[in-house]
Amino acid sequence: MTDFTMKTDADGVATITWDVAGKSMNVMSTAGFQLLSELVDKALADAAVKGIVITSAKKDFAGGMDLNVIAQMRAGGAQAIFDGVMAMHGVLRKIELAGMDPKTRKGGKPIAAALPGTALGIGLELPLSCHRIFAADNPKARIGLPEIMVGIFPGAGGTTRLTRKMGAMMAAPFLLEGKLSDPKAAKSAGLIDEVVAPEDLLSAAKAWVLAAKDADLVKPWDDKGYRMPGGAPYHPAGFMTFLGANAMVLGKTQGVYPAAKALLAAVYEGALVPFDAALRIEARHFTSVLMNPSSEAMIRSLFINKEALDKGANRPDVPDQTVKKLGVLGAGMMGAGIAHVAALAGIEVVLIDSTQEAADRGRAHSEAILDKGIARKKVTPEKKAEVLARITATTDYAALKGVDLIVEAVFEDPRVKAEVTKKAEAAAGAEMIYATNTSTLPISSLAAASARPEQFIGIHFFSPVDKMMLVEIIKGKATGPRAVAKALDFVRQIRKTPIVVNDARFFYANRCIIPYINEGIRMVAEGVEPALVENAAKLVGMPLGPLQLVDETSIDLGVKIAKATKAAMGADYPDGAVDDVLFWMADQGRIGRKSNAGFYAYSDKGERLEIWDGLAAKYPADKVQPSLADVQHRLLFAQVLEAVRALEDGVLTDIREGDVGAILGWGFAPWSGGPFSWLDMLGAGRAVDLCRGLTAQYGPRFHTPALLREMAEKGETFYGRFGAEKKAA
Repeated sequence: MTDFTMKTDADGVATITWDVAGKSMNVMSTAGFQLLSELVDKALADAAVKGIVITSAKKDFAGGMDLNVIAQMRAGGAQAIFDGVMAMHGVLRKIELAGMDPKTRKGGKPIAAALPGTALGIGLELPLSCHRIFAADNPKARIGLPEIMVGIFPGAGGTTRLTRKMGAMMAAPFLLEGKLSDPKAAKSAGLIDEVVAPEDLLSAAKAWVLAAKDADLVKPWDDKGYRMPGGAPYHPAGFMTFLGANAMVLGKTQGVYPAAKALLAAVYEGALVPFDAALRIEARHFTSVLMNPSSEAMIRSLFINKEALDKGANRPDVPDQTVKKLGVLGAGMMGAGIAHVAALAGIEVVLIDSTQEAADRGRAHSEAILDKGIARKKVTPEKKAEVLARITATTDYAALKGVDLIVEAVFEDPRVKAEVTKKAEAAAGAEMIYATNTSTLPISSLAAASARPEQFIGIHFFSPVDKMMLVEIIKGKATGPRAVAKALDFVRQIRKTPIVVNDARFFYANRCIIPYINEGIRMVAEGVEPALVENAAKLVGMPLGPLQLVDETSIDLGVKIAKATKAAMGADYPDGAVDDVLFWMADQGRIGRKSNAGFYAYSDKGERLEIWDGLAAKYPADKVQPSLADVQHRLLFAQVLEAVRALEDGVLTDIREGDVGAILGWGFAPWSGGPFSWLDMLGAGRAVDLCRGLTAQYGPRFHTPALLREMAEKGETFYGRFGAEKKAA
């Protein structure tokens, strides 16, 4: 075990260096914590050691806790979690007190943290227990406590220390939002103490250690006169802070994220007691969160599963397919966005449109994004010039010579797509992989226009491309493994998360999104209050209600999709009642946010206001409204049943992709971990019972899929039957 090593120099400074073998970034394990504790004990007991510097041999300090540790603690139950967390508190408290006399607070040895780069989670909680935090001036480094983003909260003293260091109000963005900062911003906010040149990092930390006095070692909260910055809960100013924080948490989480509520409780209760008691309170709340099924599901989907997909969990076994030169056909919003993220990732891009004006406009889209980055001091003028230099905007297909991947993003018309496919294949080399960006058109049909269908694949980007993290890769019937690998490697290059699905109308994401939107519209037609529909969705964790979502994506697009689907399905088409509403809205000229008129009213500046009053005139609300739970079940099951059917039909082949894709693609209730995780929490038997009731009341669209019925009969869960370990077996 060599996660930590220690070396003492001639000046008496012991440097403890963190370097986990086989990992690109340090992560903390149980054994690592134990070794760190032993080295600290050794240094504190050695009379020749005057102080300690804790640093990393890697370019970054640490990425957080090894999640296997959390899984192991959880497997042991609540007591094992609490005991494990308290053991971590014990090590960090030992560092903080550093051997000083408990009464006089004198005689301790100064301990400094020296962060060469990124320090996240326990990678910041450990430095927070040190007496001084130095960070290298590394603009790419990120410092913060992002635990809340994966369903837990900083439980190794980060919550308690940061609150007492900064005050509840100043600490809130870092604790409740997981805000990350570069070193200079972290120093300005008060997270760390010093930012120095990278080459001076260790020498500056050692110099401080050698010069530190007893008073420099005593943390404010260990001082008798300590008062919490901004006021404790019963102080007039503190009372207002905690009142506002409670409102903010409920407003942002709608009460469905257990970690946020537990964190706020730990901060509030901890502020009323001495520091060591506050650590025990933090540990108890952390234990309760870790035992909550929601937190387990969020960690699994948003960290473990996402990381596996990011690394190419389902990549075919073919040689590296890194993209060196990319062709993008169509310089509209989607094509321009694809060109931008590719150029940003260092890929040379040829952006083609039918006119030079349109092509230039597509390149200008990238320029506008970079200008915003410059205004926010996230991008330098040099970086902007570098990125734009990689984008060649042209009308000449001959410029595609030498590209190894083409992404076509022209109008959603099979004839237009077929035409550009033939022109592009004629201009590019025979080894080139061709990808069509489409959200609804079957890939196998589009591949008919290709001379090499085994090199033809679907790539579905979500809008806006620069912000949305999911990319859906669709295999046609003839798509070969090299095309799949190429698409996966490209998505990895542009730092997005891929899911791979088989070809079918609407693929996976839209297959689930459209029923959600349709169910909301259907309820409006039935006389359900639009506000009830929208708020029910938000109260169950959806980021947008179905009416707001269709406004954002545009009602006229919904009309086009409805017409195309009806033409394809004929008598089996199930959504006539929805079309009545959609088509009427479009006839009124209300086609969504882009027209400042949709299900919602908008101001002249495009700000969303209240539900449009004309909706109530056309579809008046019934006097008796359904229960909140009934509306929520309709909205959730409209989505999750399609996810199950996609798995049943073989469109989806990995439930990890189903869960991660749902959260990243359309924001499916992140607290649940995704549709399959939610069904596992609910239980297949309970899901079947609810489906029976919904089917009896609302129709066959809620009919229970055979797979779900079978799982209910056998008492199975999706992750028990289809989880990663089952796939590996």
